[in-house]
Amino acid sequence: MGEIRLDVVATGFDFPTSVVLDDQGVVYVAESGLPFAGAQPGGRVWRVGADGDRELMIGGLRPPVNGIAAYGGDLYLSEGGHPQRISRLDQSGALSTVLEGLPGPGNYQLNMVAIGPEGKLYFSQGAMTNTGIVGLDAYELGWLGRLPHAHDVPGYDIVLAESSVETLDPLAETHGARTTTGAFCPFGESAPAGRRLVGQVPATAAIMRCNPDGSDLDLVAWGLRNAYGLRFLPDGRLLAVDQGPDDRGSRPVGNAPDLLFEVRRGAWYGWPDFLGGDPVTDPAYTPTRGPAPRFVLANHAELPPPEPALVRFPPHTAAVKLDVAPEATPWPGHLVVALFGDEAPMTAPSGPRVGRSVVRVDPSDWSMHPLLRGPLRRPIDVCFDATGSLYVLDFGEFEMSERGVEAQPGTGVLVRAELG
Repeated sequence: MGEIRLDVVATGFDFPTSVVLDDQGVVYVAESGLPFAGAQPGGRVWRVGADGDRELMIGGLRPPVNGIAAYGGDLYLSEGGHPQRISRLDQSGALSTVLEGLPGPGNYQLNMVAIGPEGKLYFSQGAMTNTGIVGLDAYELGWLGRLPHAHDVPGYDIVLAESSVETLDPLAETHGARTTTGAFCPFGESAPAGRRLVGQVPATAAIMRCNPDGSDLDLVAWGLRNAYGLRFLPDGRLLAVDQGPDDRGSRPVGNAPDLLFEVRRGAWYGWPDFLGGDPVTDPAYTPTRGPAPRFVLANHAELPPPEPALVRFPPHTAAVKLDVAPEATPWPGHLVVALFGDEAPMTAPSGPRVGRSVVRVDPSDWSMHPLLRGPLRRPIDVCFDATGSLYVLDFGEFEMSERGVEAQPGTGVLVRAELG
């Protein structure tokens, strides 16, 4: 393959998350609406012209807007703000609610919608916690920053193991007071070992689906911590990029990879006790910010075997969204995946920067190969057009420090890569 040429299509976005092309090849970009560094709050959707000019389609969406999909002439939007909802933006510019009442608020939110071969809307709901227990790390998340917040809801029937942890209680009237919290419980509450919880829909850490009008909501699979990116292959298989747990909070996990899974109906993907089939109790996942994690579920034998991963991305690369290369590219059928990059020191101890690039995955052996790096800051979405050009959406300047989020509005960029 020859040298890759990058052309800037449009600039000046405030923390964008999603790019999509409709059936006519028109490009749309969604901004998250997160008010970092004084950015205007509320998500927005822009129509981007061939000359880079932008037309505002709608604003004031519930932040963070995590996804945008085109189907049947309409745009389907994933609004992660509480209450979360999937919305439809029709050709007249009218916005209507497709589905709401999803769990939240929590660590993660409603993620992108993917359109299934049968015309249903598939979407993921992120976990409310890092690994099942509500902890003080909620204050460290720039997009959450509050207690109490919602606890996780299982998609399958589970039995709790002894999982209680003790932590400072910032909600107490007495300074320095401590409290005990357990898995799948509100902050400051715990359940005894052996308690059975019935699976529910909607669930957290799950992939669900519904009709385009929001009816017939059902569970596809459970145990994906935060499946931020979904994509159907041409043969109808569904892939999910699942972000692994962090070294933070009341149940930290160290050195956890992000994972690429094939999503099969009724399967269990391991969260909160397994990573791509490996137990989180494996010494390889020993954290630096707390004790080694224990299992929080006592009925592994009743659940489907935890699924192995197709690809393990290096720890803290924050794999996000993906697309499938069309015939017009040098590697048709290969996957292109955006790696947002680490968020140290929030999610892990400080160290060398990782991610902040775009990689290619060969599905013949699921090997990973570098594709694009600089001058990208934080690639978050990728999308091919019919000619084989690759659009890459860059979230913009966004880093974490001991002081919190350090971000710069207006630095989001849409670029087009010619891959011939």
